[in-house]
Amino acid sequence: MENPLSDKVYKERMSAREEDIRGPYFRDQTAIIHSLPFRRLKNKTQVFFAPENDHICTRIEHVLHVSTISATICKGLGLDVELAQAIALGHDLGHAPFGHSGEKVLDRLNKENGGFIHELHGLRIVDRLTRYGNGLNLTYGVRDGIVSHYGEEFTQSIEPFQERKSLTELKERGSPPTTYEGCVVRMADKIAYFGRDIEDAIKADLIEEGDIPGDVRAELGTKNGEIIDVFVKDLIEWSGKNGKIGFSPRKFATMQSLRDFNYSKIYNHERLQQYSQHAEVILNLLFDHLLGLMDECGRNYDQYLRSSIPLDRRFGDYLRGLDDFYGVKEPFDPKQIALDYIAGMTDQYSLKAAKEVIFPDPIKFDHAES
Repeated sequence: MENPLSDKVYKERMSAREEDIRGPYFRDQTAIIHSLPFRRLKNKTQVFFAPENDHICTRIEHVLHVSTISATICKGLGLDVELAQAIALGHDLGHAPFGHSGEKVLDRLNKENGGFIHELHGLRIVDRLTRYGNGLNLTYGVRDGIVSHYGEEFTQSIEPFQERKSLTELKERGSPPTTYEGCVVRMADKIAYFGRDIEDAIKADLIEEGDIPGDVRAELGTKNGEIIDVFVKDLIEWSGKNGKIGFSPRKFATMQSLRDFNYSKIYNHERLQQYSQHAEVILNLLFDHLLGLMDECGRNYDQYLRSSIPLDRRFGDYLRGLDDFYGVKEPFDPKQIALDYIAGMTDQYSLKAAKEVIFPDPIKFDHAES
């Protein structure tokens, strides 16, 4: 399998730099892993909001699963493992707190400015927001894979886009990656979350193992490891014969059955829908609060620090740290700034921030009662 663009294009960076012993794609992996947005993935939702069970999958575990699955597939197909793993490690950096429920809320709040799409926001994070507005300076191949991963699309197979894309001008999700490695990550994303979500749903008492459709159990098994193994082997075999990244018709039909089951019995479960309503209340509150705060304080960062609300003081520090970005490299746009800040929150941090807005610090008395 040969990618359509030149190696030079894939390894091109936004700012030229001399490569070191790591090579371009392994360097990108380390840049992503050491970034603050990656570290926050450990407390961001995969499916179950702010879980209090250490064995429930968080988003950082998910991206690690996608990385190892992608590496296995690339080894089987003779593709670039380091490129695929870099894409996989960065593919979910743009997710908001509370998963896709949070994304829907931010999309509605920003509708007049194009909404909120986590794939596009992920590119904004690695290109612009990290390192105080300087970005991670990743290669084109990795950036393309991040903005093009689209794990919610279900097609039997995918091939690389044949022309170079202007990544920063993309306005919608769904554009195919320009590498086979990016296509692998797009498929591995689905392989990684189906079986794990079933295991987590069983732990949360949303479903029982016996609820899994018979055709799925017969074809794939019921454990996450079994499901991954079947899909990975099938994808390697079918892709090697057909020159595309995809599944055999039979296994793809089973995947569709599994998808329909997960959506009807897990993702649309009444308990998760109730949590979605809570997420909407929390994110609406934070968005309105930050807009009002910026309307009052603007770029007077010392004024934020005089607030009695801890969130306000932390937000002032955030704005001060990005002073050369907001208002210089980009306009000082309160809605975009609020969107960026909230999208970067973990589930736990957004809950903490909402409590700080609603419940003021108790009044402290210097003298104890006699």
